Amino acid sequence: MARLGVDFGTSNTGAAVMAAGRPYAIPLEPGMATLPTAVFVDFAERQTLYGSAAARAMMEGAEGRFMRALKSILGTPLAREPRRLLNERLTLIEVIARFLIEIRARAEAHTGLRFDSALSGRPVRFHSASAERDAQALEDLAEAYRLAGFKSVDFLPEPEAAALAVDGAGRMLIVDIGGGTSDFTLCERQDGTTQVLASGGIRLGGTDFDKALSLAHAMPLLGYGAQIGAELGSKTHAAPRALFHDLASWEKIPFVYDAALLREVQRWIRLAPQPRLFERLASVLESHLGHDIAYAVEAAKIAANDDAAGEIALRVVERGLSVPLSRALLDSALDGFGAEIATCALDTVAAAGVAPASVDQVVYVGGSSLLGGVRQAMTRALPQAAPVDTEVFTAVVHGLAIAAE
Repeated sequence: MARLGVDFGTSNTGAAVMAAGRPYAIPLEPGMATLPTAVFVDFAERQTLYGSAAARAMMEGAEGRFMRALKSILGTPLAREPRRLLNERLTLIEVIARFLIEIRARAEAHTGLRFDSALSGRPVRFHSASAERDAQALEDLAEAYRLAGFKSVDFLPEPEAAALAVDGAGRMLIVDIGGGTSDFTLCERQDGTTQVLASGGIRLGGTDFDKALSLAHAMPLLGYGAQIGAELGSKTHAAPRALFHDLASWEKIPFVYDAALLREVQRWIRLAPQPRLFERLASVLESHLGHDIAYAVEAAKIAANDDAAGEIALRVVERGLSVPLSRALLDSALDGFGAEIATCALDTVAAAGVAPASVDQVVYVGGSSLLGGVRQAMTRALPQAAPVDTEVFTAVVHGLAIAAE
């Protein structure tokens, strides 16, 4: 029986084994080293789709329930609330388990091996503000692996796994910015041996960046910050913020589609000085367009980071509706996040009892580490350290394969 390295991520998931003495990322989709961590329960076809097929079904308007960023619900009450999906009542832990079953099946089909145990990556901190939730998140994930049929599962912090896979020598700070967390490992590499000096982490990642951009640039077009009049009299008040925050959060979008909530928004239309904003919001809720907006925000973030003319395209909501997103606007919106990440990185260095000036390299891992605002903040924090780009999307799972063997 072989042991499978699994990097179950907020946005993407990878699986790897050792082959001919080297880590090998199993193509979980044709030609792709990772699989989007996405699930679509198709009501019409009565089937569950995973990865790119799930995202495609949602984008094409199939009737069903789309879920992404499931890792973010671990350790929260949402994880254990039963919900009806097709003819079953499932918790989100059970949904994650079925996703892991799919990962295992694809890995076994590709390699011809049978995997009864796993070495899984985990954030240094699932929940940096709550030790109780952090412990519960690990328990939830372990339960999902057990439900997926793995007889045993062990966990390794993701940046510590990446430290095993990256090239280089000397004192290295691994900076792993993923979809849900930012994680750091300071390590020493000498003569092919890696020694971990300290690790740290914070619950802050790419989905938080998307949420901030959505609230700043997309949600105002749906009524975020707009006024609602009173039933009697001339007073007004701002629309409740909670709905917009949920609609801007990848993991909470599936739970905003509620008939009572839609009726409340229709009441806002009647009372609002700018009813068109809430008419758009009602259309989004009625047609289940929340994930379309989230994908539009994410695409604009990537384009703006590449110094292209970024645009949050909301034409699925209303013909011609869009909002520009330049590199300057992107950096401005994410500036505070970059400072938080740099602070946590320096705290990790301090926990190792060494001086920041002794760090030779900053090694970037994780899709969100590509953001210019993150790089700028890290350069300010450790100006003497050489920045190093590695296999951003596969370094963690490669390291898990090395450690698993």
